[in-house]
Amino acid sequence: MNPLISLLDQYPLLVLDGALATELERRGCDLRDPLWSAKVLLEAPERIRQVHWDYFAAGADCAITASYQASVDGFMQRGLSRAEALALIRRSVQLAVEAREAFWEEPANRIGRPRPLVAASVGPYGAVLADGSEFRGDYELSEEELMDFHRERLAALLEAGADLLACETIPCFVEARVLARLLTEFPAARAWISFSARDEAHLWQGERLAECAAWLDDQPQVVTVGVNCTAPRYLPGLIAAIRTVTRKPIVVYPNSGETYDPEQRGWCGVPDVEAFASDARRWYAAGARLIGGCCRTTPEHIRTLAAWARTLRPG
Repeated sequence: MNPLISLLDQYPLLVLDGALATELERRGCDLRDPLWSAKVLLEAPERIRQVHWDYFAAGADCAITASYQASVDGFMQRGLSRAEALALIRRSVQLAVEAREAFWEEPANRIGRPRPLVAASVGPYGAVLADGSEFRGDYELSEEELMDFHRERLAALLEAGADLLACETIPCFVEARVLARLLTEFPAARAWISFSARDEAHLWQGERLAECAAWLDDQPQVVTVGVNCTAPRYLPGLIAAIRTVTRKPIVVYPNSGETYDPEQRGWCGVPDVEAFASDARRWYAAGARLIGGCCRTTPEHIRTLAAWARTLRPG
């Protein structure tokens, strides 16, 4: 059964959550660490649970877990055993599930919306390196080595009860192929694959998004294809590129519109919630069926987006 497609059969648009890591930072968490948001799994998991709950309350139909930068090797470098590392990866899913169940217990929260899904974040190999290579894709690993890296983490996330996998911020075609191949080892698993892009047509490593989406169109366990962690101004072209080559639903969750200055290690610009929601209308008109936010988006972005999404729903 494919829970995501079942919901898309009933609703014209599903709303994803917004940023997790930058929202944790906004609430006082110090993420200056190679583990990034996965660090909070160790130190303050209740904060992650609360952020998930707040996004559900804002109107999100799907939460993405705090496992983007979580890895067995990363946790073991902190002194955890392999079993403890895998338990923490599973915990990332459990926190989102707990938030979802607590939110859904209240009958008023069920009115006019589906029971939210939990998508387990599968970040690229470069995210674990914490050296910026997640925006280059230049790993110098074979496909088999990449499969070995991802396999154990995928198994743990699926064992924990995720509804599907969010393979996100993928910078290169080879890693998308690896993840699609790896899914066949877990026949019941379903996933979306979402790329990061450097312009209106190309992944960070330079491949054309249309070519990657066309290849994924033949992968039955990949249920939707899209783009995240990308400047909003590029989305119209990227959505058009995907739409021309695949029948799969399109997922988009870009950054807020601010830009990151690597020298100052900070974000420049002012987040504009209304502009983001206005842009989302255009992304939907262009063909996106799942829309949320990535870096620097907040529950307020999702609340505004969800309020508009409700106007599209029957009844």
